[in-house]
Amino acid sequence: MEKPVIGFIGVGLMGHGMAKNILKGGYDLVVMGHRNRTPVESLLGMGASEAATPKDMAGRCDIIHLCLPNSTLVEATIRGPDGILAGARDGLIVIDTTTADPTSTMALAEEMAGREVHMVDAPLGRTPKEAEEGMLDAMVGASDEHFAVVQPVIDCWAGSVNHLGPVGSGHKMKLIMNFMGMSYAAIYSEALSMAVKSGLSPQTVRDVMGPSRMGCGFFDTFMAYAVGRDPNAHKFTIENASKDVRYVANMATAAGVMNLMGAAVKNYFGQAEAVGKGGDYVPTMADHIAALNGVDLAEAVKRGESG
Repeated sequence: MEKPVIGFIGVGLMGHGMAKNILKGGYDLVVMGHRNRTPVESLLGMGASEAATPKDMAGRCDIIHLCLPNSTLVEATIRGPDGILAGARDGLIVIDTTTADPTSTMALAEEMAGREVHMVDAPLGRTPKEAEEGMLDAMVGASDEHFAVVQPVIDCWAGSVNHLGPVGSGHKMKLIMNFMGMSYAAIYSEALSMAVKSGLSPQTVRDVMGPSRMGCGFFDTFMAYAVGRDPNAHKFTIENASKDVRYVANMATAAGVMNLMGAAVKNYFGQAEAVGKGGDYVPTMADHIAALNGVDLAEAVKRGESG
């Protein structure tokens, strides 16, 4: 049986590795140009071809991946005058790996179904490192029929694939995960400031909590920057985190759930974004919150090393 032609829009930090592994899986791949030509040229050098617009790609592909910053861009890429729907053939499947607003996803899915185009949501867990290794986590929302079609392709870039239910299920679960992760980031940051101003070193917090029941993978990567000062420990920006916790608020409202903890986390990230920290990675929230408390966290780390 002939393999489907795969498209990929959004070959950035995560998308490049995903697209590379689709090529390794033996699929014909079409990518779309971007201001940053480096990952595009890399994939073209591996055998991918290039589309000028989503409309152009939709006319050439059977399955298209989206890996974009937010739902606004997803909507424009699908609905725009040169968007996917403008060029889609019947039966096209769009796999949206963006961390998106489920209310938008489900509205898009309904609209697309009326045009014989099908939505699958498959947001990602883990980091660009696992993307390059083909070992991401995929949380998939799809009908059983469409999941069966896309699973072999997703297997190219994911080490763990969970089919959670119908369309929208993946994006809902991803927001739950990011709500918890960004809440941890805010709590860890407050805890480090409290520790330093109370006379404890940042290293003490890391070394005592890490091996305990309170430790986890997110704790390790967060502390790898906050205490270890590794700037690349967790390549996920405050701007993206802020967007995600806003989507959490929308999801809570739609479900009729109070979200008081979420409001506090949203305000922390929103404040950091408002003062120009949006491009910094999430673990730098430890520095930002420390500064709000009159603490130089980098200096506190140095004192902890010498003390």
